[in-house]
Amino acid sequence: MMLGAEPPEAAQPLGRAVDSVVCWLSRSSFGGNAMQETNLIEQEQPGAVLISPVPAPAPTMTLCSYGAKLTREELARVATPAATATHKPIPHFAVVEKLIEAFGFRQIGVVREEYAVSSDGMRMFGVMDLSSGFDGCRFAIGLRNSHDKSFRLSCTVGLRVFVCENLAFHGEYTPVLAKHSKHFSLEDSLAIGVDRMQRNFGPLKQQVEEWQALQLSTASAKLLIYQAFIEEESGFPKHLARRVHDLYFQPVHEEFQARTMWSLSNAFTSAFKELEPIPQYKATAKLAAFLQSVRPQ
Repeated sequence: MMLGAEPPEAAQPLGRAVDSVVCWLSRSSFGGNAMQETNLIEQEQPGAVLISPVPAPAPTMTLCSYGAKLTREELARVATPAATATHKPIPHFAVVEKLIEAFGFRQIGVVREEYAVSSDGMRMFGVMDLSSGFDGCRFAIGLRNSHDKSFRLSCTVGLRVFVCENLAFHGEYTPVLAKHSKHFSLEDSLAIGVDRMQRNFGPLKQQVEEWQALQLSTASAKLLIYQAFIEEESGFPKHLARRVHDLYFQPVHEEFQARTMWSLSNAFTSAFKELEPIPQYKATAKLAAFLQSVRPQ
């Protein structure tokens, strides 16, 4: 299911260096209960995200979100650069609000959400857990937006695994039609994007079922882990190789005792949760493509 040349945004520094960068399957991986917690850093700290003034009286502060996840309210305070004659940046908060609205028109609710931005506030990644799903999993949407043209507004479909809160994506981020020009219609583009993502819910569920049935020999599982971190240019942080090995062969949850591709994908996404938010989301989005490309014996 789930994920190359490194995307252009990876070449730009987003905070502290990481080894590299949507089971969207260990819930990922998108990060346990950390999404309910937000770390606030005093304004004098370096690398803080610029925020716009808020009318309500409150202490002046900045959000260092490269290493922490933000709420929607905190995301609304991230400043948006002024538009130019050829480029109109879309506020991160506006993307989130319009996407939630688009799902609402289709009777799909958002039950959980988390966001992270780069240290300069120019690039945003987020995850929305949806109200629909299937046995043991809930569908989720991964999104990203940039103000500096490093990448276009993009989304990917994924899921959250209940038992371990792992996040898994069905593939890499897909641009939402048009560029951010002055004639760009956010509502129209997101409406088309949501319809496209909904059509991927069925294939995603089918992929999970296939992976749950796909048995792996010990040799095959070890080879896949080796290929992911050593042989392939996948960009997965190499320091997590041992962690993935341990989570697969000594699973924490009974649901992953079976030696299957599903258990292995959850070992990856569980390990990815140890990364900071943005590297975690990027690694999770690449995982499905890697696992789909291999042919275990």
